[in-house]
Amino acid sequence: MFAKLFHKLPHSPKHKDPKRSEKCNQLNPRVILHYGIPSTASLITYDPIQRLLAIATLDGRIKVIGGDNIEGLLISPKQLPFKKLEFLQNQGFLASVSNENDVQVWDLQDRCIASTFQWQSNITTFLVFQGTNYMYLGDECGSVSILSYDAEEKKIFQLPYHILAESVSKAAGGLLLNHQSVVAVLPQPCSYGNRLLFAYGNGIIVLWDVSKDQLVLIRDEASEDEQADKEISSLCWASSDGSLLAVGYIDGDIILWNLTSNALTKDQRAEKSAGDFVELQLSTSNKRLPVIVLHWSPSRLNRDHGGQLFVYGGDEMGSAEVLTILDLDWSLGKEALKNVARVDLTLQGSFADMILLQNSDPMDGAQTTSLLILTSPGQLQFYDYSCILGLISQQEEPSPFPVQYSSVLPTTEPSLTAGRLCPVYADTKSSIALAEMAEAAKLQSTSSANDKSSKWPLSGGVPCHVALSGNISIERLYIAGYQDGSVRVWDATYPVLSPLFTLGPEVKGIAIVGATASVSALEFASRTLTIAVGSESGLVRLYMLTGSCNETGLHVVTESKKEVHILNQGNGPHCFAAFSLCTSPVSTLKFSTLGDKLALGFNNGQVAMLDISSLSVLFLSETHSGPNSPVISFALGNFLDICGLNISLEQCESDTIEPPKQLAVVLRRDSHIAFLNATKGSLIISCSLQPKELTAISMYILESTKIVLETEAYEGKHYHLLSAKDDVKSVSPQVRAPHEGSPAELLLDMPTKDAKCGQITVDWLVLICCTDVLLVFPLKSLIQGDSSSIHEVNLVKTCCWTSTFKKEEKELGLVVFYQTGLIEIRSLPNLEVLGEYSLMSVLRWNFKSNMDKTMSSTDNGQIALVNGCEFAIMSLLASENDFRIPQSLPCLHDEVLAAAMDNDINFFPNKQKNKETVPWILSGLVKGFRTNKEASETHEADDSSLERVYSRSSKQPSAVATNIGEAVELSIDDIEIDEPVHVSPLPYQGENENKEKKTEREILFEGATSESKPRQRTVEEIKAKYRKAGDASAAASHARDKLVERGEKLERISERSEELRSGAESFASLAQELARRMENRKWWQL
Repeated sequence: MFAKLFHKLPHSPKHKDPKRSEKCNQLNPRVILHYGIPSTASLITYDPIQRLLAIATLDGRIKVIGGDNIEGLLISPKQLPFKKLEFLQNQGFLASVSNENDVQVWDLQDRCIASTFQWQSNITTFLVFQGTNYMYLGDECGSVSILSYDAEEKKIFQLPYHILAESVSKAAGGLLLNHQSVVAVLPQPCSYGNRLLFAYGNGIIVLWDVSKDQLVLIRDEASEDEQADKEISSLCWASSDGSLLAVGYIDGDIILWNLTSNALTKDQRAEKSAGDFVELQLSTSNKRLPVIVLHWSPSRLNRDHGGQLFVYGGDEMGSAEVLTILDLDWSLGKEALKNVARVDLTLQGSFADMILLQNSDPMDGAQTTSLLILTSPGQLQFYDYSCILGLISQQEEPSPFPVQYSSVLPTTEPSLTAGRLCPVYADTKSSIALAEMAEAAKLQSTSSANDKSSKWPLSGGVPCHVALSGNISIERLYIAGYQDGSVRVWDATYPVLSPLFTLGPEVKGIAIVGATASVSALEFASRTLTIAVGSESGLVRLYMLTGSCNETGLHVVTESKKEVHILNQGNGPHCFAAFSLCTSPVSTLKFSTLGDKLALGFNNGQVAMLDISSLSVLFLSETHSGPNSPVISFALGNFLDICGLNISLEQCESDTIEPPKQLAVVLRRDSHIAFLNATKGSLIISCSLQPKELTAISMYILESTKIVLETEAYEGKHYHLLSAKDDVKSVSPQVRAPHEGSPAELLLDMPTKDAKCGQITVDWLVLICCTDVLLVFPLKSLIQGDSSSIHEVNLVKTCCWTSTFKKEEKELGLVVFYQTGLIEIRSLPNLEVLGEYSLMSVLRWNFKSNMDKTMSSTDNGQIALVNGCEFAIMSLLASENDFRIPQSLPCLHDEVLAAAMDNDINFFPNKQKNKETVPWILSGLVKGFRTNKEASETHEADDSSLERVYSRSSKQPSAVATNIGEAVELSIDDIEIDEPVHVSPLPYQGENENKEKKTEREILFEGATSESKPRQRTVEEIKAKYRKAGDASAAASHARDKLVERGEKLERISERSEELRSGAESFASLAQELARRMENRKWWQL
């Protein structure tokens, strides 16, 4: 008999196993496919042109959702929450801000980070100015900065222009802004980006003209006694012209500010009057929730005099979580603003984020508003305009229901209880028939999807060209069983799942007991395209995915009888048999290689074998007298012939007529293994693997392994386990002594008489995986009744799921999943650790209870997993590319649509000025809440104008004059010669501003042109302008001093002009000398 002995070799980096290193290099766990919204979703943003939705999570992932089942997953290197997420609309980029203040730009085409910019201070607000590549950034220091992304260089740049808190304070006449963070930034509508509104945490609101670098208006809530320490938590524009601003506060108040009533002088702030603001309170309680989110939607018919304000927060603490919709109207003036209606929308889950979508009505072209709400965990509801209108205008009618986001592969409604990822044999008649049926099923699902898409707003992305190339072969299927007894099938050939069939639990016209019970086990026969479905009721249903006739027979088999029902189930998938042999739940199913037999294992330990060709029961084992333990694994094969054994009738533990030709190896959860006659069910031999109690998980039969005899070493002869394809001669004999703490080497202690020619052959090995140990047995020894293992690996953590994978038809490794989420990949059959990974590092998942029941894998190292609302397929092998990535990946950015939109704007330049890019909403959050979200109805900016403004440094700010029409008197006495002169680029000016400037120029020169005529002034005008206080001598002395000062200034101007002329001459001579030298140099000297 075999005895195990572990020899540990001393670790030496100079003598690494090259084969082990080669296997390690072949591993590269990665996500191939992902569906569903993560439970940690926290932020959403929308591209209205590409019609894509992006969802950021608290664990560093970004989910992108489009149409046609197109979904993508972006994973950040750092597992950190995102503060902010914004699309660079129609450009194929996403901008995000992490909790470590990393500004990241993601390339949707390549699905990776294109550039990262580390901000030194804490970012408190972030906004992408839509239609441009500019990003506004506010931080805890009170500064507003501007970043720009260069798509060609794939780099984020910080532009010179910025607004400091000190500049705002000085322009506002000494207003204290020390240690105040910027909580919101948004462009003013209709300003073409020339005006920015930003707010500080202490309630100060600033309107700033970036083209003139000066203050326009300021609202200082902290200066009011009754509003002291009133902190802003969110804000948004509430008018299309930027005249009305909605501001939410920490104490639950909402104030609508009229920004056009008062302006700011240099010495006086805008005073608060009754007509400047309207205060709203959602609750009369003294303790109210902060106003977390504010969004504004204009009225469809009267955009400038009303609309809906969407509010989350502001209600009484402890009240039910709702989203409040206020219908406001000020058609009689902003001072007469009133709330027409209020609706409290009950949320399905905990609120995470929301956005408003603006659409054009196809009938009259008017703007309509839709609502997307993200709730936790990972739920998305869509309210279209008719639904919102029904909520606002309803009386006693039932509330309209929103459209729920449903993944192409449902996991929770209904609950997914079993899943299988199955390869399909290609180029067979049944495979071709399946592909033709699948094509018809896809067309039908596309038409039903179009009906849904009439309301669902997401239709972005472009399907992969490989899937559309006309190749209709199916290479993989994913089969899922649900709690309601139904089964669904998808085409998993490409990284975009396509639904094929839905198999209901009941057959029309036939009542089958237990058909609606939860699915507990699935199995697929690739050669015959047959699906076996086991349920908690003990019922097993058999489905054929292809069929050539309409009339089919349904065979219902029980322990006592067999019935045949002739049904018209149509041409396609149909149920052709149902077996109800036991009331215990089905624990495992296993088809034979040819698909002609099906083994059933039940939770009570019973085993049954079905003949698929005759639809009969070959045998059903009896219930064990001892404690029942579920059957967890099967293996079917001609193991007697393989091992060269002849079992006589006397060796069988039960009566039989002839020796068995095929064996069924059965493993129960209590680590009890049995060998049965696969045809008669008679027991050949059974044994328990260890004296101690073990909890078995899985069993694998490993093919053709050689044991090589080495030289005598430690207390006898030892044998090293090698793969059958390894070169035996390459193993040179050497003496190895045991050494504690070194890597384990599989050595077998064999009697000398069993060794022939330096080696023996163990044709088959059995690997038993338990929760805390991995065991290797020779198959031949087990059949002979010897349960001694030849190799044992104790596991430190609790194992819950395992699988093997191959490469080029050779067993390559074992995948071990632990309850902690750790993933170990071990070599076969030595069971050495080749690599350690984790679900958290690959998918950002935590391993949950019962997650192993829905896991499945293929021989190529592809593993399908389900976690809550998410479904994913990961691949282990670096060289494996069965999904044909990246050729088969759908495009998340439609370049054709983007080019068409750019050409449309270039061909009709006026559209760029009048185009509304996104809904005009911005909601901001501070102090632990989400930052503001810009969806403002602003016009796209003139890129060239903004580039000139943002490319210069900020000058000394000043307050804007309150009355532009007042004449300004200039004098040479006001000229400061020694001060540096700031020259700013001319910003884009509208037609009205040009008229104002012309009027200002005329007033400034007071008609002093060649065409104007002098006007005789009256004595009173002359006295009022020139008369000074005091006597005549004092006036004469003052005039004399002015003349002297004037002469000195003229002299300094003359000196400065001479210096400039001299400098110009020096520069000209230098340029001439440089040009003369460069003429004599050759091109290779440049």
